[in-house]
Amino acid sequence: MTCAMSCSCSTLSLPARDGAYDALLRLMVGPWVAQAIFVAAKLDIADRLREGPRASAALAAASGADPDVLYRVLRALASVGVFAEQGDRQFALTPLAQGLRSDVENSLRDYAVMLGERWIWRSLGDMLHSARTGEPAFAQVFGADVFDYYATNPQAAATSAEGLAVRSAHENAAILSAYDFSAVRHAIDVGGGQGTLLRALLQRHPWLRGTLFEREQIAAMARQSLARSALAPRCDVIAGDFFREIAVAGDLYLLKKVVHDWDDARAVTILRNCRAAMTPRSRLLLLEPVIRQPNVPDFAKLLDLLMLVVSGGRERSEAEHARLLARAGLRPTRLIPTASTISIIEAAPA
Repeated sequence: MTCAMSCSCSTLSLPARDGAYDALLRLMVGPWVAQAIFVAAKLDIADRLREGPRASAALAAASGADPDVLYRVLRALASVGVFAEQGDRQFALTPLAQGLRSDVENSLRDYAVMLGERWIWRSLGDMLHSARTGEPAFAQVFGADVFDYYATNPQAAATSAEGLAVRSAHENAAILSAYDFSAVRHAIDVGGGQGTLLRALLQRHPWLRGTLFEREQIAAMARQSLARSALAPRCDVIAGDFFREIAVAGDLYLLKKVVHDWDDARAVTILRNCRAAMTPRSRLLLLEPVIRQPNVPDFAKLLDLLMLVVSGGRERSEAEHARLLARAGLRPTRLIPTASTISIIEAAPA
């Protein structure tokens, strides 16, 4: 057989097939798996299998997909434990696939969709730009920062909000279980999106009042949503810019995955504005992933790469968070782990 390659086959050397080789190869093809999961989530395949196994052709007809291509996608996912392939191109749910159902507790379906959409995917694909320049790849690819992009692309903003919300539900429950809120009377949720954490806090503690502080576009959506809620009498929504002023007095300030969106200078500005609004008895909770020691598996270290390419933000270690707080006139008082990827860093005025 003639070799079509320009090099000599006799000099082509491949690494020996060993554990390290196979492990590295599996990591390298991880993006293929991620996109296949995105396709299955986008087409609601797990939901269509909730009643039992179905043929890939029937799934394709129900989801508007090409039958042969959908079979190949599901076959690949079954090879890594997401779905199970049975006879005659039938597929069934597995424990991993259950997490892609939209109707289960701790569903990751919307998060899988968010991560696979082009504004995330193309940013990750241009990570080399970030590595060379230190700048977010998102702006290079789309010509705007991520928050301006969301302002002019409401469907993208909604998809991302839905994806983050499904992650937040698990995180919020873990936060409420790990921290004692019994002495709190008025909590300020700074940059809290549509207030999922604040609502969960108010539902659990009926004596507590809350204020959601967000930029105008998000605040308007939160007001509409809260207006239909029984929590409305106990929750205010204030529009503002946390880079300018946070003129809301309270005894507890919540910042959940806010400072990780920003570089150190802008993160310190947010924290200083919180400090200016605080009384001597107020406390602030940074609710963030915290980078663990070197060489250990750590979701925060991978999430850090997403923050790098999308917003130019970063995940930080405990010491790095402490330095941010000190620059803002705050001092950390304790670090509380939770049963999620989020840790609680409590801080008081210095």
